[in-house]
Amino acid sequence: MPRGPKGERRPADVNARAVMIGKIATGEIDDAPPNDGKNKAAQELGRKGGQKRAESMSAERRTEIAKKAAKSRWE
Repeated sequence: MPRGPKGERRPADVNARAVMIGKIATGEIDDAPPNDGKNKAAQELGRKGGQKRAESMSAERRTEIAKKAAKSRWE
């Protein structure tokens, strides 16, 4: 079953999906994702956090973490 941007169900039937797209295009229904209550600025900072953490780590430490992750995936 097709899903929207926030995981909501979409019509699987081609005709029903075409009707829904037409309604979205004309503004009959709103397709914008609902406000999930999260602060957008905080989300952006969170995305940058992992990159900053990786930059501050040594190559040896990043290798240790990657090996540990690979080991747990393969167990």
